[in-house]
Amino acid sequence: MDLATLKAFKPSEYEDAGDGYRVTGDMASAAKDTIDNQISAGVRNRLKGDTATAALRELQELSKNFHYVQTECGLASTALNGLAFDMAAAKRKLDAAIEDARADNCTVNPDGSVTYPAGKKPGDEKTADGGTVTGSAGGSPTSEALERQAANIHPNPNYGRAMGYANRIADALKEATDADAKWAPKLRALKADDDLTVSKRDWADAQSDMGGVREAGKSYLDSLPQPPKDGSPQGNASWWKGLSPEEQAAWFSLRPDAVGALDGLPSTVRDEANRILFEEKRGELQLELDSIPKPPANEWTWITAGMYPSKVHTDEWMEWHNKYGDRYEQLNKSLNGMKSIQERFDSTGVKGLPEAYLLGFSSEGNGRAIVANGNPDTADHQAVYVPGTTSNLGGIGGDINRMVNVWRVADDEADGGSVSTITWLGYDAPQNIVKDSPFSHYADDGAPAYNRFLDGLDASHTAESDPHRTAIGHSYGTTLIGSAARQGDLNADDVILAGSPGVQVSNADQMDVPKGHVWNQEAEGDAVPDIGRYGHGGTDWYGAFTTPSDERFGANQLNTDTEGHSDYWKEGTESLRNQGLVVAGKGDSAELKPPPDRWAYTK
Repeated sequence: MDLATLKAFKPSEYEDAGDGYRVTGDMASAAKDTIDNQISAGVRNRLKGDTATAALRELQELSKNFHYVQTECGLASTALNGLAFDMAAAKRKLDAAIEDARADNCTVNPDGSVTYPAGKKPGDEKTADGGTVTGSAGGSPTSEALERQAANIHPNPNYGRAMGYANRIADALKEATDADAKWAPKLRALKADDDLTVSKRDWADAQSDMGGVREAGKSYLDSLPQPPKDGSPQGNASWWKGLSPEEQAAWFSLRPDAVGALDGLPSTVRDEANRILFEEKRGELQLELDSIPKPPANEWTWITAGMYPSKVHTDEWMEWHNKYGDRYEQLNKSLNGMKSIQERFDSTGVKGLPEAYLLGFSSEGNGRAIVANGNPDTADHQAVYVPGTTSNLGGIGGDINRMVNVWRVADDEADGGSVSTITWLGYDAPQNIVKDSPFSHYADDGAPAYNRFLDGLDASHTAESDPHRTAIGHSYGTTLIGSAARQGDLNADDVILAGSPGVQVSNADQMDVPKGHVWNQEAEGDAVPDIGRYGHGGTDWYGAFTTPSDERFGANQLNTDTEGHSDYWKEGTESLRNQGLVVAGKGDSAELKPPPDRWAYTK
């Protein structure tokens, strides 16, 4: 880049263009939300039939288009601001060098060379002629030493100063040239296919675009206010509120993973950030899955071993399985879980179901997902459910549906108050009942994150009154809630425990909620509470641990008309209704089990 171009460069023009893309992205985001939460929701709630189904399909495609526009406009805005930032830094260096040269009676020429006046050193009789020097960028210690030596030898004292200015100008021009070379391909890459379909390849390309802009924009992002290290939810909330719209857009575009994971940020912000991650990761994983050969159709064959035939895998299938099997299974699990989350997005409006918010997402390992029914920031009643053993992203659909069922009952019982029910798979749940679930470290490791999330709901809440909050746990999820109470402040008003193997404390009064606000459910035929008495319940009592189902624990024993370990949230049951009443703040109206026959302990 030459001197005239850099001198004429106006960062504000690129920043204004970036603002234009950001505003366009905001408009696309608003259009997407209107389609999803008003138009499509209205169609689902009021219309049926083939025409309505076809209309919803077209609306979903339109929503995807707007979401893609939002994402790419955000990247374009950040890239333009990043380019302006880098070029402005180079321009400031150039302007400072020119000003310093002018103050020292030197002239900067159009080619970047510097002309210095005649002069003489103290003690010299003869005045040395002036001259012109051309600088070089990126000098090494050796070259700089040689230049200092030359300046000391030169009879004109202005020579050394002029060389310094020329080198500063050369450095500024090189910095600008490098910035231009860095950003030009990133901006050229922000180009969509010339069609009206946003495909999985488009979203995978958007993820690549994000990586490119993030790499090029590292200096720009580092210059912005950073989130507090290990910050509290309140600190995170204050940081976000203190950012300008441009700075918020940059964080959205370059680090949606960081924004979406910060407890205390508004639910709408976390949702937008996590949906960007969601769409990009879904495109990437689907493309990877499509690249893997499908498993051979002839999976099984029969062989004769001794007198009896045996069914075994074919050699062809085993070869495929050894090469691709584990990854193929993992990709399918992740994509099935993402499909379940998308189905919840697409259910908004069905029988009055509110909009969904994706408050956390990761496909790494067993996966993470936090999905809310209704906006918790404005809700009068919040419930945060923790699933148990074997929970992972692939099976998130069942856990989401449980909280949908709780939302419907609680919403009916809330006397006009608003309700948000949240599925919180924000920890690494034990994946094997025998090998993993007897150990408490899964709960102990996940409990601090659960406590931060609950505190974050306070930091992001916008209603004038404090929300009524219920912590709900199932199976090993109850152990995590107990660990959260034991480790610190469990920021909840009520606790519901279902099928609990134990909560690490021996008494309901240790659950860190007001007395009388711990509720327990044990269904007929659920063996987990019995197993828990010999696992990780509470304190030892005559050779067995105390679980919340034991009378001595002191929980309210809710009437439970379901059977087994998994039906506590079955539609139309007393078990579900009792949970909904507690979530709606009407625990006093819930049906309790009759007290046990005390004589039974002495027989």
